[in-house]
Amino acid sequence: MNTHSKTADWIAVDWGTSRLRAWAMTNSGAELTSGASEKGMGVLAPEHFEGALLDVVSPWLGGGATDVIACGMVGSRQGWIEAPYAVVPCAVLPTGYAIPKTNNALLRVHVIPGIRQDAPADVMRGEETQIAGFLALNPGWDGIVCLPGTHTKWAQVSAGELVSFQTFMTGELFATLSDASVLKHTVAPTGWDEAAFVEAVSDVMAKPEKLAARLFSLRAENLLHGLEGDTARARLSGLLIGAELAAARPYWLGQQVAVIGASTLSQIYGAALSAQGVPATIADGPRMTLTGLTAAYKALRARDA
Repeated sequence: MNTHSKTADWIAVDWGTSRLRAWAMTNSGAELTSGASEKGMGVLAPEHFEGALLDVVSPWLGGGATDVIACGMVGSRQGWIEAPYAVVPCAVLPTGYAIPKTNNALLRVHVIPGIRQDAPADVMRGEETQIAGFLALNPGWDGIVCLPGTHTKWAQVSAGELVSFQTFMTGELFATLSDASVLKHTVAPTGWDEAAFVEAVSDVMAKPEKLAARLFSLRAENLLHGLEGDTARARLSGLLIGAELAAARPYWLGQQVAVIGASTLSQIYGAALSAQGVPATIADGPRMTLTGLTAAYKALRARDA
């Protein structure tokens, strides 16, 4: 919850499946204060979204309606209101916001659309805002943006447009294998071995067809040779990210690459790319989100001027 009472010119919101984050902003793009709650999209019915938002932002509201710019799963079919998908190739930051009905006249909410790709079928919600934030800070940048997370995305950006993208369930596979498979007896919940990680990335990229066998070998090496849990954790990550890099090679090969996400995971992806001779620009995920939301607000003001 937020602890500071300040009147916002507008409010930025990143609303995902598990968490709500909000920032009180000035028209110039300065952050006044911020707040958060664990009332993510996954635990709310549509009629409860407005109340969950007010729990965080009510101290920032003034005498008139305040614009709220929101991105993420809040705009999904199971969210507050389903925001339409823009279809690639399209502007990185689509317009055509979805506007949910609110009971409180002090809120004027705009939900940023997601982006879809028809063939091969793929969708994103929230990542487009991070990419827009990166481009706002790096005008004219062309290349590949990698957004690591539970569902990692690789996106091709050219001339301010999102050309194509592909999603990999690498983070979810890591969580499932380390927490709910036989490997839970082998993989430590924390710890890291950088050399083991890089070796595993290179190993599976050279022979991706052996991934399933390499995964079980983690358990066998633990039983027979005392493989340490932190080394097993790094190898598991390396095997899965290496398989992802092998599949995503048409995206990153010969391109400039930016990695946007949480610091630790972004550094891990950066190390994997570096081992393939691909330098990557690392950008902070939350900062890119806020910068992208600011770009969306400026576009809204320009449209309504």
